[in-house]
Amino acid sequence: MHADVEALLALQQDDGVIHELERSLTALAPRRQELDRAKQAVVDRVARAKAAVEAEEKKQRELHGRISEHRAIHEKNVAQLDQVKRLREATAAMSQVERARRVLADEEGELAAMVRRLGEQRTAIVTTEAELAKLDGDQQATRAEIDAEAERIGAELAVERAKRTQAETRVPRALIAPYNRIRAKRPARAVIALRGSSCGACDTAVPLQRRNMMIATGQVEVCEACGVLMYATA
Repeated sequence: MHADVEALLALQQDDGVIHELERSLTALAPRRQELDRAKQAVVDRVARAKAAVEAEEKKQRELHGRISEHRAIHEKNVAQLDQVKRLREATAAMSQVERARRVLADEEGELAAMVRRLGEQRTAIVTTEAELAKLDGDQQATRAEIDAEAERIGAELAVERAKRTQAETRVPRALIAPYNRIRAKRPARAVIALRGSSCGACDTAVPLQRRNMMIATGQVEVCEACGVLMYATA
């Protein structure tokens, strides 16, 4: 086999190793993303629970203000009722006292329900934060494993890329540009041997004169049909 072809095939072999390592490195991303999605789902639940508590606390403060106001009104109405002497005025005052009492009772009932809800929501926050802490602990080993794998692949890539740089210097400059161009479109194989009288990639027949020249000189040719670099083995 011609030395140029051997150099080109060696370069292609190095590129194949690099391509597989890059694929392995890329394949780690979905694993990280899945861990991130699982964690973010719990983080979002904690955030929603805290937002619900903040909203409920705001309503509680507003309700406390209304209860204080209505309690003062009720006490004022009761005081006025005690001072009323005439029956007609007493009836009107009693009606005011009763209305204020009902409003106050409703609001105090609402406050009691709100206190229960707040207790449940605060418990939910504690529970969800504990779930998040457990998830962080459970994911720690997996994340460390992924990071270690990425570091290992990165180290191998650095070695293989350095090796590839050296291999490229042994390929004639006239072949490097077309090889790199084809390789960008066909990561698997850019240099393929003739199969009989045809291109080994697409089975397009190669004219006899051209094939004989490739056999005699070791020249590498571009397939006019599929664009790969072709070489003859004999």
